[in-house]
Amino acid sequence: MNTIVRIAHSDDHQYAALIADEMNLSASKRGTGISLRTPEYIIEKIDSGLAVIALNADSKEWIGFCSIEVWDHQRYIANTGLIISSKYRGNGFSKDIKEKLFDLERKQFPRSTIFSLTTCPAVIHINAALGYKRVNFGEVMSDPWFHQGCHSWVNYVELMRKGPESGYVAMVYVPEEEAALLPLWGSRLLGKLKRLRKSKRAHAGQRQLVPQLAINR
Repeated sequence: MNTIVRIAHSDDHQYAALIADEMNLSASKRGTGISLRTPEYIIEKIDSGLAVIALNADSKEWIGFCSIEVWDHQRYIANTGLIISSKYRGNGFSKDIKEKLFDLERKQFPRSTIFSLTTCPAVIHINAALGYKRVNFGEVMSDPWFHQGCHSWVNYVELMRKGPESGYVAMVYVPEEEAALLPLWGSRLLGKLKRLRKSKRAHAGQRQLVPQLAINR
């Protein structure tokens, strides 16, 4: 099977109803109580130029879809509505879509912090490979920007209903130059990253000294 993963455009309007139906079915099974997604909503995301779609190049069927949510004047962005057609699940297409979307995010919003809130182990693994880091759940929940900017997010209703028991893992990708503008958890995250890199450089330096010491002896 030949597949295509690309930025969605107007030719993909034909898939909007199918994508919306799959999203609504998935939400119903999860019991999130979120508002239904309409074909018009999907088309709006497509026309914004901030959505990625995966297609079966042979059958012309849609495989998966995801888009970008932007708030606080592009200071924060997040992936929203990641969905894989039930027919194609379990084949790694989520990873392909997330990677393509990440490239789009870094090009369109190079200074934005990318936020992820998920319960899916596969998404957590993909995020980690892309450079996302976990942040303290309580600190994220205490930040006003989260509640102001994310109240329309599909996961928000379930998160507020279940609280810490929801099992969500908070992760962020933080551009270094923007860390000073972030809430406290962002600054702490950058500090951890810098300490980790410093530690790795120190260990590398120690390994390089070992042969020199042996020669001197």
